[in-house]
Amino acid sequence: MRIVVDLNRCQGYAQCVFLAPRVFELHGEEALMYLPEVPADQQDRVRRAVAACPVQAITAGGPTGAGH
Repeated sequence: MRIVVDLNRCQGYAQCVFLAPRVFELHGEEALMYLPEVPADQQDRVRRAVAACPVQAITAGGPTGAGH
């Protein structure tokens, strides 16, 4: 699974960091860092993070290596 975060839309609510801390990390108060290629063992957590984002800034795509 690949993810993309619209950093212009992201408001730093950090719901994703709380739900998937191995994929998302907040630096300072607003700088979000993330792994675009989600490890298999983190995909369920990331799906929950996508659903929980209050501003819908996270988009999840197909499987890793699918050319998305």
